[in-house]
Formats: sequence, C-alpha cells, structure tokens
Amino acid sequence: MTASVSAPKKLFIKTYGCQMNVYDSERMAEAMGANGYVTTDRAEDADMILLNTCHIREKAAEKVYSELGRLRPLKEANPELKIGIAGCVAQAEGEEILRRAPVVDLVVGPQTYHRLPEMEAAARAGARPVDTDFPEEDKFERLPKGPRASRGPTAFLTVQEGCDKFCAFCVVPYTRGAEVSRPAERLLREARDLVERGVREITLLGQNVNGYHGLGPDGTVWSLARLVRELAGIEGLWRIRYTTSHPNDMSDDLIAAHGEVEKLMPYLHLPVQSGSDKVLKAMNRKHRAEDYLRLIERLRGVRPDLALSGDFIVGFPGETEADFEETLALVRAVRYHSAFTFKYSARPGTPAAERPVLPDAVLDARLHRLQALIAEQQRAAQEAMVGREVGVLIEKPGRLPGQMVGKSDHLHAVHVADCAATPGELIRVRITGSAPNSLAGRVL
Repeated sequence: MTASVSAPKKLFIKTYGCQMNVYDSERMAEAMGANGYVTTDRAEDADMILLNTCHIREKAAEKVYSELGRLRPLKEANPELKIGIAGCVAQAEGEEILRRAPVVDLVVGPQTYHRLPEMEAAARAGARPVDTDFPEEDKFERLPKGPRASRGPTAFLTVQEGCDKFCAFCVVPYTRGAEVSRPAERLLREARDLVERGVREITLLGQNVNGYHGLGPDGTVWSLARLVRELAGIEGLWRIRYTTSHPNDMSDDLIAAHGEVEKLMPYLHLPVQSGSDKVLKAMNRKHRAEDYLRLIERLRGVRPDLALSGDFIVGFPGETEADFEETLALVRAVRYHSAFTFKYSARPGTPAAERPVLPDAVLDARLHRLQALIAEQQRAAQEAMVGREVGVLIEKPGRLPGQMVGKSDHLHAVHVADCAATPGELIRVRITGSAPNSLAGRVL
C-alpha cells in the first residue's frame, strides 16, 4: 500500500515599507520552507499569514490593526490558520498586539525572526509567543535553511542593520537597535549563492549602509567600499547598488569607489531631509546643507553622470517659510533624478514627537511645491536620456507584444520594444522616449 503524502502548508506574507523588509520577508519564507511551508500569493489559501510591518510612517500600527480586521473572517472560517505580526510595529507594540487583536497568534521583532519556526510550533500547540529581543546571536546565521530556489535577476542583501544617528524624527534606533554589521565573508558567501541562483544585480541594504564596518576574513574591519570592491570580483555579478546612506558616512574610499568600480552603478540615494541648517540641527542630522552640497560636488567629480535621489521631510516642527525656501534652493542646486517627499508626522517615542506641529494646510502646501519641483527635475533628467545608449538588465515581459522591461544603469525603468532578450540578460539599448515614470528604448 502506498503511503499518502500530505500537501505542503502554505504561507502568505504581506510586506510593508522598505527594501530591508522585502529582504527579511524572503528570509522568513526560506526559514518556514524548512518547516514544510511553500509561499502563496493568496491569503485565502494560507495556513499561516505573516504581516511584516513598518513603523516609519504615520499611523503605522493602526494600519496593521485595520488589516487584521480584514483577516478576521479568514480566521473564523479556518480556526487552524495562524496569523503572525513581524517587523517594526511588532517590535514597538509587542504584547499590546496580542491584547488588542485576539486573532494574532505570534509577534516577532525584526531581530528575532530566525526563531520563527519554533514560535510557529508553539502557536500550533496553543501558545501565543512574543519575541522582541535584541539577541547577541547572528539571526542570519541561525536561520533554518529551506530549499534553494532559483532567483530573478535582482536581489537585496542586508549587510548592516540598526542606526546610531538618533535623528529626532526617526524610530529606527528604537525598533531596529544599534548599528550592527554582518561579517564580510558571510556576505560574500551569500552573494555567490545568489549569483549561482541567477541573480545578476545585488542591492546592499542597511538603515545606515555606508556606515558598514564588518569584520573581514583577514581580521581587519572592512568599510562598505572594501566590501563593494570584493563583491565586484564575483564572476557573474554584473551590478552593485546600495541604500540607504547618511551624508556623514560617505567616506573618501567610498567616493573613490564610485569612480573606480565599474560594477558600482551610477545611482545614489543620499537623504538630506532639509536644506535649512536650523532645521537640520533640530533634526539632529549633524551636518549642514553646505556640507551636503560639497559632498555632491565631490561625488560628481569622480562620476559626472551620477543620478541622485533623496529624502525630504517638509513641515518639521519649527520650520519657517524661509527654512522651506532653503530646502527648495538645495533641491535646485543638486538637480535630483528622483526623491521621496513626506509631510512631517510625529512618531511616538522620538524626541520630536513632543514638539508643536505645523497646520495641515501649511504642510500640504509645502509638500505640493516641493513635489512639483522634484517632478520637474525628474522629467528633465529622463528627457536628457533620450538618444543615449544605456545598459538595461532585463527583468520581465512588458504589457505589449514583443516588449521587455528592465532597469537602466541609473535605475530608470526601461520598456524595450521588439526585444528577444530574456530575464537576466544585460543588453545595450538606445533610449527613444520618456514617459512620466519610465523610458522607452530599442535594442542596439
């Protein structure tokens, strides 16, 4: 008689927020794969649902509780369904989540998700475990290893976590902890594994990635620049990027790498937040607007075609109209290819949370003016690409027959017509047109 084979359990993960959460979700899926789970893109089919949360934006926790309300009918229909909250809201709320949301079976912080399989087992046994510790062990090394699946052409690789900057508006030091850098040899090993599985472009991640200071195999401390140079030696890895950086950690060797390492792409996300020295001081950024501008000059001195993106907060407590005009002046001086712009929102527990906030009408008006300027610069940057030859790493088919979509060296989305290339190929393309958020091109 043939033994019956039970169907694999299904895991649905919904990821909020930054690229680091995307990376963490992939690692959690692999860890649960070692416990017999396969991923599904339908919550209705899942035996376990994980919400990997972000705490950066306003009302982050309330959005999670709202999502849990939508999931409640699934739990009522299937009492065996397990629901877990992971990520930064889990870290910030902890036991409070279990109190407010009876449908939740487990809560795991961003530093302890390597313990997720045993927590799931405890939940199956009737417990409601919560783990928001900051353990000494390296979670990446202790993650259970699931099946080695093939990968798409691009991947994220977390090299550093946490932040010691304590900007007055930011919750990251409280939810992700102090800065920790992963050992370089482990990162090189993981990068080689990704390349063997089909990855051709790796984006190095960290809350303060250019503050990377991991132990190298030679016993010395490696900078991010040293790590980039070593990664560039991996055969089959064609492109390297990194995000997110702090201006104060843009070291001489990293600036030099932008001019010397061919695989390091000419794109840099370098947040400044404000162009006003008064506001920057109130934010505890520990740099001036002029420092930032001189840094951009140095970077463009070694890589003239460098595309820059940034982060801006408008309406920080105490920001005057003159302060905001200084931000607009900085934006005009830098000429960004893109930027993320936000109205200030108080994050509980941060130093700025107790300060008086500006009226919503002021915040809305300033955000609109800043976004209009950024959009104008983005449009000009993309139109300047028309007629140029660029490298495009093909990622997927486009919507039109014969069309493929990929990213340029400068991280522009490019729709390539009459393209026979397959995902994972790096091709040369001439840009033929510019749309609001993408470029069009033809294979050379």
